[in-house]
Amino acid sequence: MIVRIFRVVTYEGQTAAFGQFFHETAIPLMKKQPGLVTLIPGAPRPETPNEFCMVMVWKDLDSLKAFAGEEWRSAHIHPDEAELVKERSLHHYELVEI
Repeated sequence: MIVRIFRVVTYEGQTAAFGQFFHETAIPLMKKQPGLVTLIPGAPRPETPNEFCMVMVWKDLDSLKAFAGEEWRSAHIHPDEAELVKERSLHHYELVEI
């Protein structure tokens, strides 16, 4: 399984707008993806007031590619979030079974 961690930092003054997009568009969209085993969305805390993240566990690379395409290593940006996000990062890991 593949762990995918997507993190965004919003522009100052755009956190509320991104939060609305995050809850109303991004999370429901991700929950419907075939092959997505786990979704853990994270919202800002006082020490990171403009940061959101999504931790996803995908069944396999084929499932992830079905969602993200051949450019699965790149952060996919929904058109509704493009003007709200200052920076983004994306990381992938093999899930360690415990």
